[in-house]
Amino acid sequence: MILTDCSTLYRWVFPKWRWKGPSKKGVYLTFDDGPDPEVTPLVLSILKTHDVKATFFCVGENAEKFPELIEQIKADGHRIGNHTHSHEHGWKTPKNLYLKSVENAAQSIDSTLFRPPYGKMKLTSAKQLREAGFTIVMWSWLSYDYKQNLTASRIIQKANHIKGGDILLFHDSQKALSKISKMLPEIIEIITQKNLTFELI
Repeated sequence: MILTDCSTLYRWVFPKWRWKGPSKKGVYLTFDDGPDPEVTPLVLSILKTHDVKATFFCVGENAEKFPELIEQIKADGHRIGNHTHSHEHGWKTPKNLYLKSVENAAQSIDSTLFRPPYGKMKLTSAKQLREAGFTIVMWSWLSYDYKQNLTASRIIQKANHIKGGDILLFHDSQKALSKISKMLPEIIEIITQKNLTFELI
C-alpha cells in the first residue's frame, strides 16, 4: 500500500502519526531539507530575534557537509529530525533502500523524529520505522515556499488561517531563500497576534 500526503482521510487512517501538535494554543514551526549554509543561518537569526523555537528536519548528506549548522541548531534550543539521507521519494525508492537511507541519515542526525520527503512513503516502510522507535511527523499547514510562482505576500495572507495545534512546514533551503526574510517574521507576528504560543515537537 502506498501513502499519499496530508489529506483528511490519511489523518484519520493513521492517527498515530503526528499531524497536529497536542497544544490547542500552540503552533509548531518546522523546516525541511537543510541545513543550508546560506538559508539556515538566516532562519536561525530570525528565530532568535523573535525568541521562537522550531524543529528542523534535516537531510543526512547536508548534515554531513555542514555539521557546524547542526550543532548551531541544537545550541540555539531547537530540535532536529531525520528527513532521509538524500531526500528519497518514498513511493519510488525500494523499501530496503529507503530504510537504509533513514539509517544512514541517523549517523549525523540524532533524533527519533522522522518526516518523509514529499510526505510520501510506503505503508511497510512507515510500519518498520515506527517499530524502530521513530515518531512520524507530518504537517497541517504547508507554506508552499518552494513554489517560485508564489510570492511571500501570498504566503503571508495564507498564514491568517493558521490555528492552534497546527504544524507548519517551511524550508531552510535555496528554494525558499527569496521569500524567507519577508515571509517568516510577518508570519511569526500573525501567530503572535492570535495569542498562540510557539512550541517544539
